[in-house]
Amino acid sequence: MADMKLVYFNVRGRAEIIRWICKQADIPLKDERFESEEWAEKKKTISGGKVPVLLVKEYSLPQSLAIARFVAKKGGLVPENDLEAAFVDALADTLYEAMTEFYKTAMSEKSDEDKQKIWKEEWLPKTVVPIMDKLDKRLKDREWYVSDKMTWGDLAMALFFGDVKELQTDAFKNHAAIAAHTAKVRALPKIKSWLQTRPVTKL
Repeated sequence: MADMKLVYFNVRGRAEIIRWICKQADIPLKDERFESEEWAEKKKTISGGKVPVLLVKEYSLPQSLAIARFVAKKGGLVPENDLEAAFVDALADTLYEAMTEFYKTAMSEKSDEDKQKIWKEEWLPKTVVPIMDKLDKRLKDREWYVSDKMTWGDLAMALFFGDVKELQTDAFKNHAAIAAHTAKVRALPKIKSWLQTRPVTKL
């Protein structure tokens, strides 16, 4: 596989699922990060002017979920069954939409206190809990989200819901299956190692 470089801000954000996939699948990845104050200059060098972007050979691949699907397929984390693969895509899109709502508040000029209030009183109950209700039912009698082996959808869930738990420690009190699934994925040796060694960032 050609050398690949991921270019993104020095945060977890929309690039973190790509990092998780590459770690789990042993895909070599250069993780180039820059600070927000460097963006004006960095943007001039980015085709399309948006990040994250994956540089591979002479190509520049944009959009975080497109990149995630690309590396997941390379790493054998996409189901061979087309319908199952589509269900994983749908899950990733759902979590992406929820994360987008979170970041709208995170990047606003509201005070930290107001942000926390919005997340806990509006975002979690109205956006996240309905997703958790459906996924918890599905995971109660399944080891993985689809098929009989782990896919990048399982990584996406564990990433997203692990971050939710950091925001609200009792988030899983009514969703035991999601709690178990999240803990299981985050305990995978390669993911656990990444969580212990990745750069510490606010988001």
